[in-house]
Amino acid sequence: MSLPIAVIAGIAAGGAILLVAVVVVSLWCAARFRARRNRNSDTGSSDPSMLVEWGKGGRISSVPPEDQGVRQFSLEELVQATKNFSEANVVGAGSFGLVYMGLLLDGTVVVIKRRVAAPRQEFAEEARWLSEIRHRNIVTLIGYCQEGGLQMLVYEYLSNGSVCGHLYADTGKGSMTRLEFKQRLSISIGAAKGLNHLHSFVPPLIHKDFKTNNVLVDENFIAKVADAGLVRLLRGSEDVGPSHGFSSSVYQDPDFGVFLLELITGKEAACLIPPESREPLAHWMEAHFSSDELIDPRLGGSFTSESMKELIGLTFQCLNPSSRRRPKMRLVVTELDQILETEMSMTTIMGDGTAIVTLGSQLFTS
Repeated sequence: MSLPIAVIAGIAAGGAILLVAVVVVSLWCAARFRARRNRNSDTGSSDPSMLVEWGKGGRISSVPPEDQGVRQFSLEELVQATKNFSEANVVGAGSFGLVYMGLLLDGTVVVIKRRVAAPRQEFAEEARWLSEIRHRNIVTLIGYCQEGGLQMLVYEYLSNGSVCGHLYADTGKGSMTRLEFKQRLSISIGAAKGLNHLHSFVPPLIHKDFKTNNVLVDENFIAKVADAGLVRLLRGSEDVGPSHGFSSSVYQDPDFGVFLLELITGKEAACLIPPESREPLAHWMEAHFSSDELIDPRLGGSFTSESMKELIGLTFQCLNPSSRRRPKMRLVVTELDQILETEMSMTTIMGDGTAIVTLGSQLFTS
């Protein structure tokens, strides 16, 4: 029995509408998938070059996935990870206390900062908040522990340590690495992006202890700002305000200018001016602006004069005694990106400096 033409037309129209709906939904799902896959690695942890799968036994991990959240470690876990806080595992000391390298049972290499202190709820809350700061250029706080009269912070491990360990030429701290000009620019960009992310909070999160010792580099010499917000955890229990509530009056402090100056000279800023002199760094730099003594001789001819001149000019701006005349960090990032882009376009071969790499998988093998 044949169906009326109106019924047939209705079925056809309905089928067409259903087909269109299916196509639209498919395209929407595909777009969502691409958006997740191509998420900006600056603010997420989806960059495959930066991460190793989290939580699988025997695999070295740097950062837990974003939905992992802060981890509350037991004292027993960290005792095992550091071989009972063995002196052999001590890798440094800072304002928070001794710093240990540790190996968790799942194969994750971590850095553990430990101090003697009574447990405080504010410490746990602050650690949870700081662990939520996720950015490609900021060292991730993985977890914390408050047991046995100790407070501990557990961070991701970065295999090549701090920038100062590769930079200073005459302090005995340097490794066999010779950071060439493009590497120094790349490190400065990473550090600036990390700071800019902290400054983007409302109100801004101020680092307050930014220096080469607190900029770490991974196996690819990607720079990450360390100890963000740590100054808040150093305060007593009587000060329980939010860590990100510091006055923005220091938002444009000259510390980044000092950092750039050390990248240019290869020396600690404190060594550039005689101890008896009270001359500001900006004035000293102005007097030596065109002098060859300003530039690290180890750079040799691995840079163009145009790019170096631009970097010195930017450094001078960042050291300006007037906070109003110092550029915002987001502008510093833009300027550094342009300098590196110019340098890359004007040169075709990197210098012959070779980075000495220590991978996490090579540790704890003895």
